[in-house]
Amino acid sequence: MFKRLVMMVAAALLAANSAHASPQQIDAVYDLYRNGQKLGSVTENFTRSGNLYQIVSETRAVGPLKLFWPGTIRLESQGEVNENGLRPNSFRHARSDRPNKTASAALDWNKRSIRFQYKDEIRYENGLRDRSQDQLSQLYQFVFMPRLPTDYSLDVVSGKTRNDYRYRQRDGGKISVPAGQYPVQEFDRILAPGDDKAITVWVAPGRNNFPVQIRIVEDGVTLEQRLVRLTIKP
Repeated sequence: MFKRLVMMVAAALLAANSAHASPQQIDAVYDLYRNGQKLGSVTENFTRSGNLYQIVSETRAVGPLKLFWPGTIRLESQGEVNENGLRPNSFRHARSDRPNKTASAALDWNKRSIRFQYKDEIRYENGLRDRSQDQLSQLYQFVFMPRLPTDYSLDVVSGKTRNDYRYRQRDGGKISVPAGQYPVQEFDRILAPGDDKAITVWVAPGRNNFPVQIRIVEDGVTLEQRLVRLTIKP
């Protein structure tokens, strides 16, 4: 009887671990909207090799807007995968039509410092904290959580700055995006005084907690990504 109970517990643990197994590859495509008008598309690729990962995101304008925005915005995040999820080592933000405005950040976890570079300016910032992510990895971190948190607090590193983010979770019901209809959990950024960058992320528990919709509101402009296609390979 005891042996059978042990086997049942082991099977349950194996099933739980499998449900939250870290994917080896994720390919996603979003439609991008600006103030409700379709602006372009976002193509993202996550790949993992051993305990190392890379995320590449490319944004392009579509249709007539290509005349006004001919370039490609490329975001890159590289780092490690550990028991806490993703730990970025570097982040890069570049535009193909404005190469002189490339911004990057190198995260040194041993020295607990960040090296920022924008154009020819280099500066260092100390105090790198454990729960730090970059602009891109913060969204993929949801996929690597064994369970979704009620509150999601972290430092977010871009190519120029580091900001303290805190998200509040609530049931988002069901939303429809081009990829389909999904039950979602909604994460809203809690704004600090003087900060007007509102962010809402809708993640689908049935799709590995992947963000199926993302909305950023800042300076009177609303940018929204809506999932079109998603492929996840274990």
